[in-house]
Amino acid sequence: MATNTTKKKKSSLIGTAVRGGWLSTRFFSRNWGIILALVILVMIYITNRYQCLTAMENIQKLNKELEVVKSERIRQKSAYMNAIREKTMLKSIRDAGLDLTHRDQPPYKLRIPK
Repeated sequence: MATNTTKKKKSSLIGTAVRGGWLSTRFFSRNWGIILALVILVMIYITNRYQCLTAMENIQKLNKELEVVKSERIRQKSAYMNAIREKTMLKSIRDAGLDLTHRDQPPYKLRIPK
């Protein structure tokens, strides 16, 4: 007989859940503050996660841009140093009174056949 009453209790609990007895208007009227707080917390969590993801995408984009700018800076510095070196050498040659000129063509090797 004891098993018969537990089956009735289980079926009545399941039946109550299926019929929506647990989520009645009375439940919501008693617990409206907690439910509202949970909904607000979930919305804050979703908003925070979205903002974090967009910020991470922005950081990745800016890191790529930074790498491009760094490589461009290195290229510009190299070109500048070459220009300074060339001007310094030309100035030294003029100050020394040497009769040397700047070549437009690069040097090449002469090969003498044996």
